[in-house]
Amino acid sequence: MRVVIAEDNVLLSAGLELLLGRKGIEVAAIVTDEPGLVAAVAEHRPDAVIADVRLPPTFRDEGIRAALEIRRAHPGLPVLVLSQYVEKVYARELLSDGRGGVGYLLKDRVSRVSEFVDGLRRVAGGGTVMDPEVIAQLMAGGGGSAIDALTNREREVLTLMAQGLGNTEIGTRLFITDNAVHKHIGNIFAKLGLPQADGGHRRVLAVLAYLNSS
Repeated sequence: MRVVIAEDNVLLSAGLELLLGRKGIEVAAIVTDEPGLVAAVAEHRPDAVIADVRLPPTFRDEGIRAALEIRRAHPGLPVLVLSQYVEKVYARELLSDGRGGVGYLLKDRVSRVSEFVDGLRRVAGGGTVMDPEVIAQLMAGGGGSAIDALTNREREVLTLMAQGLGNTEIGTRLFITDNAVHKHIGNIFAKLGLPQADGGHRRVLAVLAYLNSS
């Protein structure tokens, strides 16, 4: 796997390059701003992008803007966004095209190397990965009517879906069978009014509905 990193913190970007290299992931380029990210993606055609939400010059939302721009220019390009804090509006924007291949993790997650690399690989494989802390804050914030219709177990399943886990992994975490997980996910899709076709796409839409409920 080859990635491009957009991060203005030199220590963090160097640390990312080192830990990814140890996991067999090549860092094709490290850039520090939005124009640099757009140019690096066009030049290197990476398998995935890792970008800080806030980049120079204003340190507001340049990173997420660049991520959205490169997703439009290169549809489906996997993007993993890193943030210092939970910023739910950015998480929603990242998922807005419903394509998958996106992730939103807090920077603290980088120190948990196995979790971070696993999340990156899930995103590169077309999955959707949301930081558990983002999900926890969304859960605490309450939901909309469709989300309110879910049972406690269905909410647990949707929470793990939002973290990028597959059916077998969800079953292991919740100590239930694959068939039970499949049934709960079917109920979630039905209650959220999602289409019957394309299970992978529906998983992204379910997570997006979850984000939009808070």
